[in-house]
Amino acid sequence: MGANPYTGLPAERFWRKVVTNVPPFAVNPHPKETFAIGRGDRVATGGSCFAQRVAEALREAGFNYYLTESAPGNMSAAEAHERQFGTFSARYGNLYYTRQFVQLFDRAYGRYEPELKAWLREDGRYVDPFRPTVEPAGFASEAEVVAARDAHLAAVRHLFETLDVFVLTLGLTEGWRWRGDGAALPLAPGVAGGTFDPDLYECVNAGAAEVLGDLKGFLERLWSVNSKARVIFTVSPVPMIATYMDRHVMESNSYSKSVLRVAAGEVCASGDPRAVYFPAYDIVTSNVNAGRYYNEDQRTINDAGVRHVMRLFLSTFAKDRATPAPASAAADITAEYEGSAGVICDEEQIERSVA
Repeated sequence: MGANPYTGLPAERFWRKVVTNVPPFAVNPHPKETFAIGRGDRVATGGSCFAQRVAEALREAGFNYYLTESAPGNMSAAEAHERQFGTFSARYGNLYYTRQFVQLFDRAYGRYEPELKAWLREDGRYVDPFRPTVEPAGFASEAEVVAARDAHLAAVRHLFETLDVFVLTLGLTEGWRWRGDGAALPLAPGVAGGTFDPDLYECVNAGAAEVLGDLKGFLERLWSVNSKARVIFTVSPVPMIATYMDRHVMESNSYSKSVLRVAAGEVCASGDPRAVYFPAYDIVTSNVNAGRYYNEDQRTINDAGVRHVMRLFLSTFAKDRATPAPASAAADITAEYEGSAGVICDEEQIERSVA
């Protein structure tokens, strides 16, 4: 048989050779062109709920997990967790919608001052619309919200200027915006504060071009203050909890994850070695896993799924800390548990607000 374009390609290019009859826990779709994370590198995280699982795994693997907004020394571990100290590298809460990344940078550097200052809760307390769950007790006044935000944004500036590696987990394309100036919000008004008024707020569902523009815009901004920063993009394999679109939530979820996956792939295909896509989403959601990496709710990711992702993460970015795959599926699956316990997911406030 004569030669054709596929003749002589490496095994990883063929499904039959690297997926068919390969144990799911041994499938390894790792990126090829990447960088190494050193033991002293300051590794930061941000994004959706799944980013918290990544952060936990980074700590456990001995990475230098970087925080610029730490809990006061006299605060108990329980209170620190409740107030989201250490949940992410700074207390920005969940960043689901890519426009949040861009606007977080612009707010931190004074390039953008949103019209929206605070939300009033039913109990008379105020919350920050851009991170409405970081202070469960709320604030006594709008002025307190603004003062706390200013201190937070100073920590964000320090983070952007001094981190070495930023792991960004993309979560959703659906989001809510303040109509007046397009301020992107993590939750709809009325879920964890504020009052929904369709004349003031709108739901948006970003397309691939918009998401790609946001990701490029964020990279340009980050590199303008930290040219050596390296970024690892991932897409969260956790399905959305609810959709505002007039269709089945499964269809909306498929659209959202597809758009994010395409945009993440495109922004990392530019050839800049400082930006890499890591296939956490691809690993967990692949049909070869037959859903075994999901808990009974078919949404949260179990510990076996996180371990598979992090084994490949380590073998890609930190070979000296990599661990081999288990000898059998049983060795991996028997350790599954409700690994989402303790993960703070703003999106879950939606279900609580309509229960």
